[in-house]
Amino acid sequence: MIILHHLNNSRSQRILWLLEELGADYEVKHYTRDAETRLAPDALKAVHPLGKSPVIEDGGKVIAESGAIIDYLIRTYGGGKLMPKAGTDAHEAYLEWLHFGEGSAMLPLLLAMYVRRLGDAGAPLWPRIQSEIGNHLSYMAGALGENAYFVGDSLTGADIQLVFVLEAAAVSGALANFPNLETYLARMQDRTAYKRAIEVGGDYALGG
Repeated sequence: MIILHHLNNSRSQRILWLLEELGADYEVKHYTRDAETRLAPDALKAVHPLGKSPVIEDGGKVIAESGAIIDYLIRTYGGGKLMPKAGTDAHEAYLEWLHFGEGSAMLPLLLAMYVRRLGDAGAPLWPRIQSEIGNHLSYMAGALGENAYFVGDSLTGADIQLVFVLEAAAVSGALANFPNLETYLARMQDRTAYKRAIEVGGDYALGG
């Protein structure tokens, strides 16, 4: 049985979505952020030394990091779905997008969240942060174009990874200039498995 250690308003929501898309048997252990600090509770450190979510347990293995979890779950339980065939050009593109989500795109969005809390003291940083957010979103919008998915003609783990990025960007209105990304996000959020994951995970409000 897969165990997902799920923190509210966090990246673990994307893992819930993936588990629902896979139709996998899983159990959820819920954790709640501190109301003042917004940090994860210390109880998560008993699961993984970083004390962060998502973390899964499966067959004696403990796996952290969204990309690694998505890769593991799809290889183990996907049955050939949600990932292009290894060795193909599509698979290389898939891996690039899977790592882009956290390796590049999330950094300026996280900086924006923290700098926003500094008020006027953070003003000198805003031009560079906004420039990088725009750079990444422009890249995503150009790559997606009018396609339904980022890789191939069906949902993959790359989409599940990237939707969280777009949700984080949408909080500050950063998607307003990228209508194809807004349309794509709405379509992903309308998937049955996505909606089931929201029901299981509880209230979901990034930036809240």
